Amino acid sequence: MAVRKIVNYPADILEQECEKVTVFDKKLAKLLDDMYDTMIEFDGVGLAAPQIDIKKQIAIVDIDDEHGTIELINPVILETRGEQTGPEGCLSFPGLYGEVTRPNYVKVNAQDRKGKSYVLEAEEFLARAILHEIDHLHGVLFTTKVSRYIEEAELEELNQE
Repeated sequence: MAVRKIVNYPADILEQECEKVTVFDKKLAKLLDDMYDTMIEFDGVGLAAPQIDIKKQIAIVDIDDEHGTIELINPVILETRGEQTGPEGCLSFPGLYGEVTRPNYVKVNAQDRKGKSYVLEAEEFLARAILHEIDHLHGVLFTTKVSRYIEEAELEELNQE
C-alpha cells in the first residue's frame, strides 16, 4: 500500500472526462488499495482517480458507516431524487469549503474491483459523497456548484451542531 500525491486545482486532469476501466487485475486492486490509503492519510471521505493523476473512472467513498469502503468503477447514475444542501470540501482544493445542493437520494450501477456489476442506493451524506466523486470522473468540480463559500471557522460550528 502507498499514499499517492493529491493533484490540486488547477491541474487539467481535474476537468477532463475519465476513461472507462476495461482491465480488472492486480494492478487495479493495488490502485484501489493505494487510493484508500491516500484518502485516509488526507482525512477524506472519498477520492477519485483523477485526484491522483489517473484518468480512469475509479472512485472510492468511505463515510465511516455500515457500508464500509465503497469502490465505484465505471459508475452510472440510474436515479436521483430529493434535495439537500450542505457543506463540501475537496482534497484537490485544500482549505476551501462551500455550500452545495445535491440530490438527497442516488441509485448507482457500478463495478467492483473484480469487474462484477452491482447497484447501490444511498441517501443523505453518503449520496452527497458518491455524487461528488462521480462528478470528478466527468471533470465536474464542486466549485461549479457552490452557492456560497464557507470559512473554516463557520464549518467547525456547523460540525458541532
